[in-house]
Amino acid sequence: MASSSKLNFHKTINHKQPDRVVVDFGSTAVTGIHVLIVEKLREYYGLEKRPVKVIEPYQMLGEIDTELVKAMDLDVVGLYGHKNMFGIANENWKVHKTLWGQEVLFPGDFNYKYNDNGDILIYAEGDTSYPPTAMMPKSGYFFDALNRQKPIDDSTLKVEDNLEEFGYITDSDLQYWKKQAEGADSENKAVVASLGGTALGDIALVPAMQLKDPKGIRGVEEWYISTLMREDFVKELYERQTDIAIENLRKYNEVIGDKLDVVFTCGTDFGTQNSTFCSNETFDRVWLPYYRKVNDWIHENTRWKTFKHSCGAVETLLNNFIEAGFDIINPVQINATGMDPLVLKKKYGDKLVFWGGGVDTQGAFAFGTPHQVKEQVKRQCEILNNNGGFVFNTVHNVQANVPFENVVAMLEALREMR
Repeated sequence: MASSSKLNFHKTINHKQPDRVVVDFGSTAVTGIHVLIVEKLREYYGLEKRPVKVIEPYQMLGEIDTELVKAMDLDVVGLYGHKNMFGIANENWKVHKTLWGQEVLFPGDFNYKYNDNGDILIYAEGDTSYPPTAMMPKSGYFFDALNRQKPIDDSTLKVEDNLEEFGYITDSDLQYWKKQAEGADSENKAVVASLGGTALGDIALVPAMQLKDPKGIRGVEEWYISTLMREDFVKELYERQTDIAIENLRKYNEVIGDKLDVVFTCGTDFGTQNSTFCSNETFDRVWLPYYRKVNDWIHENTRWKTFKHSCGAVETLLNNFIEAGFDIINPVQINATGMDPLVLKKKYGDKLVFWGGGVDTQGAFAFGTPHQVKEQVKRQCEILNNNGGFVFNTVHNVQANVPFENVVAMLEALREMR
């Protein structure tokens, strides 16, 4: 019989009142914790002192291992691909010292150099014979993608250039996912898989930091321009990417389908702090048909729920997300315009699961007192967990500069409520 974590998760994901608030930290690259805070958490819970694995180096997210899952009483675990954002296999871990003096574990092929300013330069697949793909500033805590956009000639622009990283899954990668899924505690915990290939314009992925020599439209500014000025190109790219993704999803389902509860489908941001990047009409024309094609296939062929990430003021797009077939919205940026949790819960609470929004990372969590953090956590849970449909997480990842006493206050508030 499934444990309370699994049972409660399925209650809340199906909009039924769970016995307690469902909590996730670390199951995805948008619900994680910076490696520096992970180290402090291990110390807080009295766990063995050892270097923390950097499971997502772009944002420097630390591994929430089975010890921490148990100590933090989490309900959800995550599965990640064989390679990280820089195209480097997550294996042969080696100790490295960060710019802030912390010892962490990076994959064996994680090769980097320092520039004259003392910043760290990282290379796709660890190959230093090509230009660097990202940089961590000397005073920074995570990497920024470097612009490797080549001159664009629209007369020779090919969709294939922007499809290079979206190929069909290999047998060896399928076996990797199978081994991961078999190792997950899927009887007792909900399992989220970041299978990839279904993002459709995720701006973090556009630069293709895993490719040594990316071609096509790879600059952030150029991509935003292209969604307006090269709409036919973008739609053809999405059409072909979607067809590849569905074929891959079919293979994933054959191998690991019954082990998964949620797939992280899309991390494309559609909101700024005050508005959206596009109109409802543009979303329906450029994105919705392809999202719906993916989501429809998932819902018709699996029991998985689909997870949509978008920061910002996206309340005006939530009906469009629902129409596209998404089950879950994250991170629920409660400090953005129109993102009042009371309004969101009333208008969309029976159709969307709110995954995140438990505490404001740009407000109380980063700059408030522990008391303010506790009060906000309790209030958010009271609002969003009513009749289920809520998985607790912060508004996006827990950053390195959050006062640790506020992290403790958040955990204490959850413990008191649960």
